Amino acid sequence: MKRITQLLVILLGVSAILSAQPTTEKPVSEKTYSIGISKMVSHPALDAIEQGIIDYLHSTDLSCTFDLQNCNADISTAIAIAQKFKSDNKDLVVGIATPPAQALAQVITDKPVVFGAITDPLAAGLVANYKKTEDTNIAGVSDLNPLKLQLETYFRIVKPKRLGMIYTSSEANGVVQMEMAKQICKDNGVEFVAAAISNSSEIKMAAQSIIGRIDAMYIAIDNTVVSAIPSVSEVCSKAGIPLFNTDTTSSEGIDFLMSWGFNYYTVGVETGKVVERILKGEKPRDIGAIFFEDPSQFELWFNLDVAKKLGITIPDDLRASAKLLIQDGKKVIQQ
Repeated sequence: MKRITQLLVILLGVSAILSAQPTTEKPVSEKTYSIGISKMVSHPALDAIEQGIIDYLHSTDLSCTFDLQNCNADISTAIAIAQKFKSDNKDLVVGIATPPAQALAQVITDKPVVFGAITDPLAAGLVANYKKTEDTNIAGVSDLNPLKLQLETYFRIVKPKRLGMIYTSSEANGVVQMEMAKQICKDNGVEFVAAAISNSSEIKMAAQSIIGRIDAMYIAIDNTVVSAIPSVSEVCSKAGIPLFNTDTTSSEGIDFLMSWGFNYYTVGVETGKVVERILKGEKPRDIGAIFFEDPSQFELWFNLDVAKKLGITIPDDLRASAKLLIQDGKKVIQQ
């Protein structure tokens, strides 16, 4: 009996020592953050951004819930969503594309607002400047593409005399890129033919209105236009006009010649990193607007089937540098 008592004392002592040891488990956030996400429309690029944000935050030690909203390119709906997020007292809100981000910034001033995929945050009124001198509750990620490099590469391939572009006149992103493309065309001796639209139902008609006056089509990162990119592809294909779509995410399944832009899931991941930094205590002012500068963050695609059909030769150096080629109906990933 005495030996049993001694054994129990020893076991209790060991148990006490073990319980006093520090845990090595990953710490779990004590707070669950409520995050509202408002996006412009549902199309592959913006859906990929949304998923990238969610996946990245789920990979961190933060506990988050998400309220996912889609304003369907309607400004009044974007404002209503922002007001809902405000009344719900969200800890942080995210605007994917310009109108939702602008609506959130206008309505919510006492909580952090993060933007994703804003081409020119300054023109959109989301930042006062790029020097981080103003106190603000807003920060985020730009999806500004290297337009000059992209268009001059396209000109090298198709050698156009007249370049067509469809853009959304009510979107700051669309207008900024239209003006940039116009100047690049002027510098390269290419006539610029633009068609403005206000909603996605006008896109096919806009393409048809200029297709007879152009010999190449260019579609920039314009969410409303990209949401209906199959319509543009159809018009271009029937007319034998090469199409350059800068959104690789939405180039799947359409007859593009060249696609060169972001993998938008990556944009979502980077936006998620901004959210994480803020929830862990960093001030939006100290983050500001983040721009992509690493060439490896962009992907170049060529559809060799379309090139063959149009009698266009892709230079060997460009073909070799492409991330993806489509040949004989199959995708070939090169890097």
